[in-house]
Amino acid sequence: MQRCLSILLAGAAVMAVAIVYALVFGTFWDEAETMFPLPWFQLAMLDLYIGFFVFGGWVLYREPSRGVAVGWIVVFCLLGNLATCLYAARALVKARGDWTRFWMGHHAPAGTPA
Repeated sequence: MQRCLSILLAGAAVMAVAIVYALVFGTFWDEAETMFPLPWFQLAMLDLYIGFFVFGGWVLYREPSRGVAVGWIVVFCLLGNLATCLYAARALVKARGDWTRFWMGHHAPAGTPA
């Protein structure tokens, strides 16, 4: 579990650096005019957001609060996989070494550590 946590935190760090780089050196609206009409960019965006909603389905399942789950899904759509890495890392820490608790959240069978 520790290796998985390290990978997730590294992924979050890489995404954070990439986001800062894009914000500092990119011009979203100017670049969007070029990128958005391209079919491969459209495919990449569709793939990305379908992934967010599939991951969001897992979050909706495992979180006891619908409001918290929806909040995370919104953050996924705004921050991308930086947020998915952070959420999964948070879930790993809260699971305390129990993979059933990690995957199932509050649906884990009784007797499973919180």
